[in-house]
Amino acid sequence: MGTESKAYLLGGGIGSLAAAAFMIRDGAFSGESIFILEAKPVMGGSLDGAGNPIDGYSLRGGRMLTTDNYECTWDLFKSIPSLSTPGKTVFDETIEFNELHKSHSMARLVDSRRAKVPVSSMGFSMPNRKELLELSVAGEAELGNSCITDWLSPEFFETEFWYMWATTFAFQPWHSAVEFKRYLHRFMMEFSRIETLAGVKRTIYNQYDSFVRPLQSWLAEQNVNFMVDCQVTDLERHIATNKLVVTGIHYQHSGKSKTITVENGDLVFLQNGSMTDASSLGSMTSAPKQLTKPDSISWSLWEKLAAENSGFGNPAAFNSSIAESCWESFTVTLKNPAFFDKMFEFSGNEAGTGGLVTFKDSNWLMSIVLAHQPHFIDQPADVQVFWGYALFPDRVGNFVPKPMAECNGAEILQELCGHLRFDLDTVASANCIPCRMPYITSMFMPRLHTDRPIPIPHNSRNLALIGQFVEIPEDVVFTVEYSVRVAQMAVYQFLNIDKKIPPISPNDKSLKVEFEALIKAFK
Repeated sequence: MGTESKAYLLGGGIGSLAAAAFMIRDGAFSGESIFILEAKPVMGGSLDGAGNPIDGYSLRGGRMLTTDNYECTWDLFKSIPSLSTPGKTVFDETIEFNELHKSHSMARLVDSRRAKVPVSSMGFSMPNRKELLELSVAGEAELGNSCITDWLSPEFFETEFWYMWATTFAFQPWHSAVEFKRYLHRFMMEFSRIETLAGVKRTIYNQYDSFVRPLQSWLAEQNVNFMVDCQVTDLERHIATNKLVVTGIHYQHSGKSKTITVENGDLVFLQNGSMTDASSLGSMTSAPKQLTKPDSISWSLWEKLAAENSGFGNPAAFNSSIAESCWESFTVTLKNPAFFDKMFEFSGNEAGTGGLVTFKDSNWLMSIVLAHQPHFIDQPADVQVFWGYALFPDRVGNFVPKPMAECNGAEILQELCGHLRFDLDTVASANCIPCRMPYITSMFMPRLHTDRPIPIPHNSRNLALIGQFVEIPEDVVFTVEYSVRVAQMAVYQFLNIDKKIPPISPNDKSLKVEFEALIKAFK
């Protein structure tokens, strides 16, 4: 690239932040020449974490981490200094934290009697095992845009395995068989320990404080330009020698329309689509607003590009059915340790060691997780925070006679306490903030191979696409790793970086891992 080349990253999620870091670290790109435009007031995209002990904390969600996978993520964070541990990298502090706080869930599934469900067996019948094997060995061309239900019979979705796997990764029966198969292979090591979640790793704090803040701080030290409250509305573009060339970026800032001229040699990275677009928060007294497609802001630009050229994929495969991609989470802030004490007494897990507790007979299919405290950098010692979610917010509750989608925070706590048989006094001080996310599993929707564009479409000269709606072989969406890997691939290709991208660990090719998974399947 020319010494005066600039890079414009449209969207401030982990993909853009990672791309900026790779450009600087591996491409000798000047931080001053990198501009990140974000529509929200803060960077981080879907890796968010906000609030305070007075008004309550809020997380839309957290992504599962492992140290046996996530090759590109750890490659990046081995370079990023920790904000909380001087002299350590984010990778170092995460490894040390997980050595001290090992995951070993003792209450992974709970039934309607508030009894812990035995989970040493996956609950498979022989037909279940045969179906799962057939799906796991089918080629992606054969799977096509089929659903999981096209391959697995109804009784499969009542097995202990399904309840644990589906809630760990947020799969629904109608989701893509291709994505489900990829997860079976990428996380085969977790198959044999899914009941304890022993392979799950956690960051010291929520992922905004532990990943986004140190990464943004390091980028700021490199003089990267952060442009918040900037909503990109369109790209000026033309075709030259059969290649799309972006020449301008139109955006709105403080109610004014502005344009950036993209010069020859400049690069543009677009985060196409967003799993947390049109999210809405509720409160203790109000349910979240039920926002829909007209309220979203991240799809239109991708739709324009795709309408002009098939090489840019098909966003309609992902954003056309909110009913199938929506679920709801909630974050609870407590100023009394009673709830955490009772959960320890019930589960046997101290906060930060248990992972998800799923109420398998819950109409909402509700799960909660109590992280190690504090979960936020500024969280006082006498405050506790936990997170939960439900995969079926459209269903009427077991203890509250209305759908979760219509419930306020107080009603969600009432439903939760009903499943746990806790007195409501246990959450008397609680502030529960619900969050509705209409597109949260949109990347899992059934799709054809061509529905996701590759990071740099063959017919693009200076525009790359990064994030969860881009196609890379074998890896799995709905992970931090996917966004980081896509960013690394796009940067290395654009800048002709002669350095190997960390390969996807072939854990599913390990005879030991395959044998352990086979043993588990027959328990």
